[in-house]
Amino acid sequence: MRILVWHVHGSWTTSFVQGRHTYLVPRVPDRGADGRGRARTWDWPERVVEVTPEQLAGTPVDVVVLQRPRDLELAAAWLGGRVPGRDLPAVWLEHNAPQGPINGMRHPAADRDDLVVVHVTHTNALFWDLGSTRSAVIEHGIVDPGHRYGGEVAAMGVVVNEPVRRARVTGTDLLGAFGAVGPVDVFGMGVDQLPARLGHPDWLEVHEDLPQDKLHGELARRRCYVHPFRWTSLGLSLVEAMALGMPVVALATTDVPAAVPTGAGTVSNDLGVLTRAAAALLADADLARRTGDLARAHALDRYGLERFLSDWDRLLEGL
Repeated sequence: MRILVWHVHGSWTTSFVQGRHTYLVPRVPDRGADGRGRARTWDWPERVVEVTPEQLAGTPVDVVVLQRPRDLELAAAWLGGRVPGRDLPAVWLEHNAPQGPINGMRHPAADRDDLVVVHVTHTNALFWDLGSTRSAVIEHGIVDPGHRYGGEVAAMGVVVNEPVRRARVTGTDLLGAFGAVGPVDVFGMGVDQLPARLGHPDWLEVHEDLPQDKLHGELARRRCYVHPFRWTSLGLSLVEAMALGMPVVALATTDVPAAVPTGAGTVSNDLGVLTRAAAALLADADLARRTGDLARAHALDRYGLERFLSDWDRLLEGL
């Protein structure tokens, strides 16, 4: 198939383009959100082809993967009059958990008979109101980063983008409780603003926007991974940390309880339980390694790339 898909979510797209199809990725001159083109910090295969808006008008496309309302507008402008859902099979991939009061969680693609909404977690499927639109759940899949865990740095690793703007969503206000039991190293985009927001604590170290491979290498040196997110679609950083062989400590929100089974880490909404678990891992490197081994085995079993790509092939072939 020739699949048109925007480069919206780097980690998810990296997994998606590992399949056997040709992936058409829009690119605009400034590589902005309308068309970032090929990834520059992820390893993508050659079958990912950049296309400009001008080229798309005459390019054969078999299916369109929409991810935002904006993608519908761009498709209407760029596809030479072909309308996703009417002239081309279309899927709306929903990455995000809905925000706001539960009675108002209506999806922008609700009550449509011309496309299928695909959720990345069962939590998203439960909370979004789709009306009569058909839906499916295809859980995340990841490219195995390798068993890279060392744990030699007795600190907690956290991966979060924009922790200041998204403060309570990402659990930024909870970091101080973990900082009370040990050092916290935070990786991601916009983390350079975090020290000032938290009053420049001595337990905090930030690492701004590292390339993925370097991020994985540095993260795996930390003793454990902490996932303080209150409300987000299941963070791929959690699954990737587990695949690295890291023990994890996470809030029991959204799909985290399914992602982290007993023995692979500690999952709770009791902050005391979580901080005590983190302290125990910091103090016991052998415990941390044994726990991380179980986390890796589960991550590869549930979120393996082969299962992920097979699920997508079945759905796309049935459109």
